[in-house]
Amino acid sequence: MDGDAATIRKILTDLGDTWAVVGLSTNRGRAAYGVAEVLQRYGKRVVPVHPKAETVHGEQGYATLADIPFPVDVVDVFVNSDLAGPVADDAVRIGARAVWFQLGVVDEEAYDRTRAAGLDMVMDRCPAIEIPRLG
Repeated sequence: MDGDAATIRKILTDLGDTWAVVGLSTNRGRAAYGVAEVLQRYGKRVVPVHPKAETVHGEQGYATLADIPFPVDVVDVFVNSDLAGPVADDAVRIGARAVWFQLGVVDEEAYDRTRAAGLDMVMDRCPAIEIPRLG
């Protein structure tokens, strides 16, 4: 797993509270739905990014990261590993400060590109697991 404790803490506490959650829809059975709820409980603004652009947890959804008309601090990625690299590249293009690949989402090349672009990144971790550990 990529993401040392200091980077995890920095993303969760210091980089801002606007999180675009890629793959978040109104499907309550998907992990993204529950993780977004936890992030909101900890004060994060959760912006759904999904082709359907649905409103989730009271927040307007957008079809793509590029459609979001305001700054995004962290891009949380809930897509298959083979689709995650382009999402990380989009996060760099929109000026996000960090990228978070969820549990099971791994793309070492995307990790290297994202870090080389100056963004913090965590891979194969879940913020809903990590944030309560911060105390």
